[in-house]
Amino acid sequence: MTGFLKGTATAMITPFLKNGGVNFDAFGEMIEYQIAEGTDALVVLGTTGEPATMTEEEKEAVMRFTVERAAGRVKIVFGTGSNCTAHAVEASKKAEALGADGLLVVTPYYNKCTQNGLYEYYRAVCDAVRIPVICYNVPPRTGVNILPATMERLAEIPNLAGVKEACGNMEQICETMRRIRGKCDLYSGDDNLNLPILAIGGSALISVASNPAPRRVKEVYLAFASGDLKRANELQDRLLPLIDACFTEVNPIPAKAGMNLLGFDAGVPRAPLTELEEGHKQILRDALVANGLKVKA
Repeated sequence: MTGFLKGTATAMITPFLKNGGVNFDAFGEMIEYQIAEGTDALVVLGTTGEPATMTEEEKEAVMRFTVERAAGRVKIVFGTGSNCTAHAVEASKKAEALGADGLLVVTPYYNKCTQNGLYEYYRAVCDAVRIPVICYNVPPRTGVNILPATMERLAEIPNLAGVKEACGNMEQICETMRRIRGKCDLYSGDDNLNLPILAIGGSALISVASNPAPRRVKEVYLAFASGDLKRANELQDRLLPLIDACFTEVNPIPAKAGMNLLGFDAGVPRAPLTELEEGHKQILRDALVANGLKVKA
């Protein structure tokens, strides 16, 4: 299927309280910030949301809260992937029942399944739900790569909406796009490659940098969509130092620090992730200011 997502989607962080619980007050403020700044969709409980260190009860509470707070103003996509197919299926069914507009399903991690295993995994999830499903290809984290030929097979599944590509290999991404064009969509999952992916037909940007800078990321998309490539390049050039600053340490460590610098109570990552180092924090602070964002902390 095509057309599920267009524009920009923010891969949301999950703010935690000092006692370890989810800070729903802060999360609500972040949802409002994203909507006010023009974000088209919220991707919740993806990698950036730290679901690997959250309980099932916490994840369900976050889903319920997100749907209630967003109140239909933007599309909501919940991360439901797992290294266990049965678990991914059940999580996906729950997310659909709780009001998700779509699902982001990361490849199985650690198990290192075959390409046939990948196909059967996504087939099982898609068969279990009626809402759109997005494959998430991020081999640097999972150790598994959705090859273009496999994505071509997956594109035939009726409710397979597309693939969030974060493999980092533009040659592979181009080949994937060639094979799925007109069947399902391609989404950028790597802020550094937002413009190249749009140029080959990408439909949306699923961004980490849009946690602190949602309007800046949206402006890149809008400039490209209007045909003003010069402006799009200027805007992306301005964003690149901030994008780099958002990945000086493993995601979402810098993204959380960036939200704290802007005055949101994002808290700290859950162990084994740690707080952003001071030297990297200054780089991040400078990049936020350079992009016209008001640093408060």
